[in-house]
Amino acid sequence: MRAHVIFLTDYDMLLAEHLVQGVDVWINTPERPWEASGTSGMKVLVNGGINLSELDGWWAEAYTPEVGWALGDGQEHGNDPNWDATEADQLYDLLEREVVPEFYARGEDGIPLAWVARMRESMAQLTPRFSADRTVREYTEGYYLPAASAYRERAKNKGEAGKRAVEWRHSFESEWGRIRFGETNVKTRVGKHHFEVQVYLGDLDPNGVRVELFAEGEVKDQPFRQAMKILSQTTGARGYSVFGAEVRTLRPATDYTARVIGQFDGLSIPLEARDILWQR
Repeated sequence: MRAHVIFLTDYDMLLAEHLVQGVDVWINTPERPWEASGTSGMKVLVNGGINLSELDGWWAEAYTPEVGWALGDGQEHGNDPNWDATEADQLYDLLEREVVPEFYARGEDGIPLAWVARMRESMAQLTPRFSADRTVREYTEGYYLPAASAYRERAKNKGEAGKRAVEWRHSFESEWGRIRFGETNVKTRVGKHHFEVQVYLGDLDPNGVRVELFAEGEVKDQPFRQAMKILSQTTGARGYSVFGAEVRTLRPATDYTARVIGQFDGLSIPLEARDILWQR
């Protein structure tokens, strides 16, 4: 292999800078789930390189057939030597049947048209998503600017809003241990599940909590969250509030669970009030 392979020691950012500028295909073969992130493969994108990598880290999210090649099945197989052999065969097969032929299939002008098309798809689809520019922009728009705005609001009028927020937190934390769930009723009719949940809030204002219906996301979907509305309240030492919500019968009613979290205008939840009470 000496005439075909070079082993480079002390891999670092400076060495990576030289490599990504000249590489055509970036092969990365960690054992899933040991890919830390995949920044080396991301750096290749803007330089026109194409990735052939394990379905782990960023490539599990980024891969589609038109932008590169994938190894593995996206599952974890521990230290199974048979799976190592399977993936080795898969790698050699991809190189022999797809990667190498596509690279050398050139027109009269010497340009590998299919390869260039894949390269362009990779750059167009992935570079905007996997870049420091996007990351910094999202942090700025989603966190830094809202945090600066929230600070200005709390600092107005000698910190009046901030004082109210602290008072609410003290009250919320002192009463939190008294919150508990009561009866739950679920009725299914006309294509909808109707949930009614009793919640004992102690001395807490019902408007100071958010009772919501929660379900884990399906496949790659985000978790389902829907606020429940106050339907009725009773008073006295054993008083409780009844919260209700309805959802379509796309999933069984048993997929959904009620939970209680804090709620206060201007407070970032769960950053500033992390308590969650799950219905059991």
